[in-house]
Amino acid sequence: MKDTSVIIAAGGNSIRMNGVFADKLSAELCGMTVLERSIAVFEKCESVLEIIVTTKEERFDEVSAACERLGITKFAGCAKCGGTRQQSVVSGLQKCSKESKYIAVHDAARPLVKACDIEKTIADARIFGASVLGVPVKDTIKLVDDGLVIDTPPRRSLYITQTPQVFLMRHYYEGVDFAVEHGLDFTDDCQLAEAVGVKVAMTVGDYSNIKITTPEDIYIARAILEGGKEHN
Repeated sequence: MKDTSVIIAAGGNSIRMNGVFADKLSAELCGMTVLERSIAVFEKCESVLEIIVTTKEERFDEVSAACERLGITKFAGCAKCGGTRQQSVVSGLQKCSKESKYIAVHDAARPLVKACDIEKTIADARIFGASVLGVPVKDTIKLVDDGLVIDTPPRRSLYITQTPQVFLMRHYYEGVDFAVEHGLDFTDDCQLAEAVGVKVAMTVGDYSNIKITTPEDIYIARAILEGGKEHN
């Protein structure tokens, strides 16, 4: 059942790469770039109707050429990224097919997400109206204020939030309308749903679904792939 439009957010500036990798999305991971892997995995998903990439205009041709080279049949084009994540996703939303019932938002910097986990997240969204992929926190977390520990939240209730995050399309539109009306700009898509009272299900994924943020993350991702860890 192809009922989900995927928006891949690829408008970052790689600031925290500290110049080691000029563009993290173009960094090579075992024969494919970070961005190419993030796109290709959604091609494999039965639930995905189309894939839209939000990025800078100067990358449109590059992304289109990569999708053609990889045989990505679900690529529906690029949308210009905005100044914030929320603005970028809204830009992509405007290109979504009217046939889609759900929207899945994914960080282009998470190239190791598994197709089976994407499908699980979409399945949960069909039941609950919204879902997010994540994993339980392994470490003890401390709340700190002015350099002093003020609380230790129970670890059993803490999860590391990943992507994709999947929503019933009308819930996402309601969240966007609410944010615009109140002048809010959220950094996490779940916050849009939460702002209008939608409960978001946590779909347990895999710890290998790391986000490429700093140079060492590139080396970790390569090690995961080269180590033969089963993916997709």
